[in-house]
Amino acid sequence: MKMRSWLFVPGDSERKLAKVGACGADVVVIDLEDAVADHGKIPARKLATQWLASHRQQVTSGGGFRRWVRINKLDGHIWREDLAQVMTGQPDGIIIPKATGPEQLRMFSAELYETEQRNSIQPNTTRIMPMVGETAKTALNIPAYASEELPRLGGLTWGSEDLANALGASRKRDEGGQWTDVFRMVRAHVLLAARATGVAAIDTLHGNFRDLDGLKAAARASYADGFTGMLAIHPDQVPVINEAFTPGKEQVNEAQAIVDLFAANPGAGALSLDGRMVEQPHLMQARRVLESAR
Repeated sequence: MKMRSWLFVPGDSERKLAKVGACGADVVVIDLEDAVADHGKIPARKLATQWLASHRQQVTSGGGFRRWVRINKLDGHIWREDLAQVMTGQPDGIIIPKATGPEQLRMFSAELYETEQRNSIQPNTTRIMPMVGETAKTALNIPAYASEELPRLGGLTWGSEDLANALGASRKRDEGGQWTDVFRMVRAHVLLAARATGVAAIDTLHGNFRDLDGLKAAARASYADGFTGMLAIHPDQVPVINEAFTPGKEQVNEAQAIVDLFAANPGAGALSLDGRMVEQPHLMQARRVLESAR
């Protein structure tokens, strides 16, 4: 199932929760963290659990969407209450904000295992995705995810806004609209670590939800760089992200031509296609394109 667009919706907004299922997002993330004020945490858990239960059948073969929840940070004191309540709704995954590293994920996985048992959920089926590099210290820990055995890990993503706040940075992009050095480094480490572990690489959000042209350029760049999806904070961003992360007709045709060429020449290491050489790495990329298109 495609996981291109990850749409966050505040867990305390009954109105937004009622509409989010029709937005076309591949993944709906009920947010219990930054989008919810302290006084709204308890009612947000209740609303999130009700929503999860009522949309449990949305994931069907060839359609539907995944249901994830972003709980509160693990070095706080309320995440266990978040987890205990939302797991009764059997979410597909949990996003962990401000993750400090693989050791913290192992601790969380043990807690999650016990919670699955209490709710008659098949053990180890709930995936996790940390938001990494949101502080200077955790940004330096990102490569560690690539060398750890974390069976529940479903993806890696990052938060540019929290990182900027932690650094005291007054900008994230330069005058040309490109990420400045630190943000580009963190983004690259996220992509490399995700690809090294074979999990989804999810790029950070485009903060100005009214700037759809800017989002289109950012999403296309993310896809071209090798990311598999992108975070969204507004329903209008979803179709733009979905389109950017779906191969176009020309790209699909070229990928099919490469696959067909190697199928007609089994055992070949390099072949000529339209005047250029294609090798095994091109074949692997072509197969990924076709899989993404499907």
